[in-house]
Amino acid sequence: MKIPPAKIYFSEKDKSEILNRINESLTSGQLTLGKNTREFEESFAAYLNIKNTVAVNSGTSALEIPLRIFNVKDKEVLVPTNTFFATVLAVLHAGAKVCFVEADPATFSVDVNDLKNKIGSQTAGVIVVHIGGIVTPRINEIRELCEEHGIFLLEDAAHAHGSAYSGKKAGTFGHAASFSFYPTKLITSGEGGMIASSDEKIKNEAMLFRDQGKVSFTQNLHGKLGYNWRMSEIHAAAGLVHFRNLESFIEERANIARIYDKHLKGGNVITPLKIPEGCRTNYYKYIAMIDKNIDRQILKNHLRDKYDVGLSGEVYETPCHLQPVFKEQFKEGDFPLAEEICQRHICLPVYQGMKDEDAEYAAFSLKKAAEDIYGQKKIENIK
Repeated sequence: MKIPPAKIYFSEKDKSEILNRINESLTSGQLTLGKNTREFEESFAAYLNIKNTVAVNSGTSALEIPLRIFNVKDKEVLVPTNTFFATVLAVLHAGAKVCFVEADPATFSVDVNDLKNKIGSQTAGVIVVHIGGIVTPRINEIRELCEEHGIFLLEDAAHAHGSAYSGKKAGTFGHAASFSFYPTKLITSGEGGMIASSDEKIKNEAMLFRDQGKVSFTQNLHGKLGYNWRMSEIHAAAGLVHFRNLESFIEERANIARIYDKHLKGGNVITPLKIPEGCRTNYYKYIAMIDKNIDRQILKNHLRDKYDVGLSGEVYETPCHLQPVFKEQFKEGDFPLAEEICQRHICLPVYQGMKDEDAEYAAFSLKKAAEDIYGQKKIENIK
């Protein structure tokens, strides 16, 4: 494909160092919870300017472990309906009930007014998701709301490595945060996640939970009902080395975003989602809204088939309350704002190694594809 939806990039230098580190692990026999994991944790904590980080085997684990520490069993956790289903699964597997919250069309994050209305006597805490790498400018208000009610704030920062609001990085606003290093993310370890918190108690308990609840690596004494949530040294090696590129990756993606902004500026059919003032996004996704008269799937298919351009996956195509597993509990229309943004957005391709001319071609092709399907006159008349 001329312009794929996404692409994973490791430089030759990085691949060489990763292989050297893996070789050291294989030679030493230290294949889990070794120096690569410690270095990755320390580097990530220093970058966030936060005291504690704990590496685990996935972003989902990085959500479930804090939820278990917060003792959510049989309580209620407020979760945005516009999120990846793993956010919901972490709550359910931790033994809590999910209470969905409406979306804010300006940021794709939670609607704060609906959040306020949903807090009740059974509420244990709130999960805020930084969709597409955008930190809602109301994040401090949400934190204060949680403190006022004596409930936790957990950041799902799976999309938000390096994103920030008012100079404060994503992952440092809540009582704890989770990051993902799945292959589609800016930084990947193949599989993996990271818990971040300024609370020493959360760090200590997370280290127990990730290793079967063992009180010591060398003893079979178990203080928690943990699980095998460890990150291997092989995954940690990849994550540590890849992580060193984060700032340059963000700069590269911001440049692609500027090209898209230039081409889509002033349009009324395909409109870039405005980045809130004070927000530094990592452009995990470049989100644009499409007119309600445009069929997204037809547009995507035509763009791929005629112009060889693949649009990235949405964030998200279907809100969680409309997932089949919840068909007996929710219906269309229950969360109209989330349903509309899920139906009416696209994500343009952004990846490492993407050239300026690639972005220029993708933007040009997107506009041409819309004209091909709907006609120039109709496009001009859509409001």
